[in-house]
Amino acid sequence: MACVALIGPDGAGKTTIGRKLERALPMPARYLYMGVNLEASGLMLPTTRLMLMFKRARGGRPDMVLSTAHGERRPPPRHPVKRLAGRVKSAVRVTNWLAEEWFRQLVAWAWQRRGYLVVFDRHFFADYYAHDVAGSHAPSLARRLHGVVLRRFYPRPSLVVCLDAPAEVLFARKGEGTLAWLEARRAEYLALRPAVEAFVVVDASQPPEAVLRDVVAAITAHAGGPAGAAGPVAASRDAACIG
Repeated sequence: MACVALIGPDGAGKTTIGRKLERALPMPARYLYMGVNLEASGLMLPTTRLMLMFKRARGGRPDMVLSTAHGERRPPPRHPVKRLAGRVKSAVRVTNWLAEEWFRQLVAWAWQRRGYLVVFDRHFFADYYAHDVAGSHAPSLARRLHGVVLRRFYPRPSLVVCLDAPAEVLFARKGEGTLAWLEARRAEYLALRPAVEAFVVVDASQPPEAVLRDVVAAITAHAGGPAGAAGPVAASRDAACIG
């Protein structure tokens, strides 16, 4: 069976729609979170769980971010010992995060072998594409390594569904980030179109029921389901499918 990734900026409704797809799709499906927020994931390696526990104890964010896609880089310390310690910490972090990304992919493969269509809530390739994979600025060694793995080895979804809405709508829903940041993230996700096999845009400013209907229709059409099995697909008619 295929795998489908729901992507889009914060507030687009990825998790809400993704969880509903397990019951709404006409084929057996499983939901899998593929983002950096560890508190949103029910699956993680024991080492990741341990690192999350340490981060919580120190008051850190419950994530394993590697890139400026989710936060600003700090300048390296001037003291050589502290700088070396920082590099070791970065190496440990990127090694564990690469293992975490592959662990979740292995889970997806296992479900696919059992006949399920796997619905990814977010996807690492999409989230890091603009920064670690296709970024034009000089990233850190850890980010370069991460980008090489994602670009050359990490499997990409057979279909990417981008939930897109104006920044004003996204901000009104969650109140996170800024309008400029949300617009930048929208552009980054839409720029992913040439890098994947099939890409569909769905208007996420609609009511949730309409968004779900359009996503189901897009997935059913891609999977070769019967015409009309999921109802009309109005919002994604103008979206491009590649492949």
